[in-house]
Amino acid sequence: MKKYLLPNTGDFYKANLHIHSSISDGEMSPEEIKKAYMEKGYSVVAFTDHEVMVPHPELTDGHFVALTATEISVNQKSDCDFCYTKAYHLNIYSSEENKSCFNSFDSSKIWLNQSFPFITPEQKNIGIKRIYTTDCINEIIYMANQEGCIVSYNHPVWSLQDYTDYIDLKDLWGVEVYNNLCAKDGLLDSPKPFDDMLKNGECVFPLATDDAHHLQDCFGGFVMIKAEELIYSSIFSALKNGDFYASSGPEIYELSIEKGVINIKCSPVSFACVSTDCRCTYTKRMDDSPLTEITIDIGDYLKRVNTDMNKRGYIRITLTDEVGRSAFSRAYYINEIME
Repeated sequence: MKKYLLPNTGDFYKANLHIHSSISDGEMSPEEIKKAYMEKGYSVVAFTDHEVMVPHPELTDGHFVALTATEISVNQKSDCDFCYTKAYHLNIYSSEENKSCFNSFDSSKIWLNQSFPFITPEQKNIGIKRIYTTDCINEIIYMANQEGCIVSYNHPVWSLQDYTDYIDLKDLWGVEVYNNLCAKDGLLDSPKPFDDMLKNGECVFPLATDDAHHLQDCFGGFVMIKAEELIYSSIFSALKNGDFYASSGPEIYELSIEKGVINIKCSPVSFACVSTDCRCTYTKRMDDSPLTEITIDIGDYLKRVNTDMNKRGYIRITLTDEVGRSAFSRAYYINEIME
């Protein structure tokens, strides 16, 4: 029986989940951001201004959803130049369209004059002191989840972080595998933290984002969300459930499995890889023409996992085009793909 790994109902909506407007350190107003992204075929933008959560319901209409979010930072205490300082950067995405305060707010982190007017009276009475420890970050994630929010872990390479900084993080929703601004600056992220967290038992999803501050930073990393409707609740639900893929270029039109065979319909790519929780990988490479319909038999892996009773086994798919841009599926666990 055919199982769809990406839902076979609903529509795809192109989204950027990381951008900064003139409310913090971006050059464009929220209205200008909406216009620019809609002209490029996007239907969803998450406004992740630094340290303040500012809803934009006035931008949401039948053709566009403005997601309410913020990016917060927790910097390692250091006397050295900031360029050498480690930092956690987290995006907090709200399930509530009009949410304007969050419990991990820390007024000492706001450094931009233009951001201060957006601290609501309610927010002034709510907040914590953030410190650079895993326990503090996990407490921030926990508080956000309790508020109905989801949390992403941003640009580990720019943040100068390594395995020891992220492996004990719990209950994250997403991790950036591609950040366009960082990539343009030569600080290219990779799927390694994503894979490490998966192997450590965390159910996280891959994200490709712009992290745009200027127009030239836009339109490089995106997610394609499969949702029933272009309304706030439907888009947020699809994100929370992992009904999307991340990409810096290739598009996935259909993703399914039947009788141990992965079936992929996509824009032209030169390389396809099914990764697993172990050393088993399954690949296809283009011959004379790019790949657009791909079948990959993973039957022997499924037999091995079934024999080992490894219920945390998973697969994930990466597609790469001729210029090196990649699309990343989420991890699909054995109970989702076994017939």
